[in-house]
Amino acid sequence: MWTAAELAREAQPYTAQPAQPTKRLLVVGDSTAVGTGAAAPAESLPGLIGQQHPQWRIDNLAANGAKFGDIVKQLEQADKGYDLVLVLGGGNDVIRFTAEEELRPQLQQTVALAREKGRHVVVMPCGNVGHAPFFIPPLSWAMSRRSETLHALVQEVTAAQQVRYVRLLKSRDQDPFVTRSKELNAADGLHPSSAGYQEWYRELVAQGGLADLGL
Repeated sequence: MWTAAELAREAQPYTAQPAQPTKRLLVVGDSTAVGTGAAAPAESLPGLIGQQHPQWRIDNLAANGAKFGDIVKQLEQADKGYDLVLVLGGGNDVIRFTAEEELRPQLQQTVALAREKGRHVVVMPCGNVGHAPFFIPPLSWAMSRRSETLHALVQEVTAAQQVRYVRLLKSRDQDPFVTRSKELNAADGLHPSSAGYQEWYRELVAQGGLADLGL
């Protein structure tokens, strides 16, 4: 827990403000949107997007510890007119046992607000929290069940509102965060490392997360 807190204190959300941006990206979410666990902001998921697309403006309102109820508040204070809104969250709702009857309307509100702020929306929940080295049985089993519930809800809500959902949830034998654990997990055993965020970026691209921008 101390290591996780230390990484969170050190993390700074990645932003980019080119003089003449060709696209405008809004990032909202939790510590995975901040980039906690990465060696530098440029090695977070938003940072990797910025490295690949240096002419994009990237605004990042994410905060460590945010649940979907907090992400709603991030979106409420955001401007409109973005080309893409990227929502990264869910881990804290899993870990802090947000009830399904509370989480569903928060997800619905998150997606509805994101659609108001940008032409395209991508919702990318964290992978299987139960696979994180931080958790051991039987708690890891509970985290896995809750992760599956989270993804089922996100898939339901994104399909209903016709926005893109990027799935990081995998079975244990196919999850690179298990098979390549030391490489992809940060020192706290809870967040992705720089290499872990590279894996997330690969999934984002492979699953068409940037396809609506012509990529």
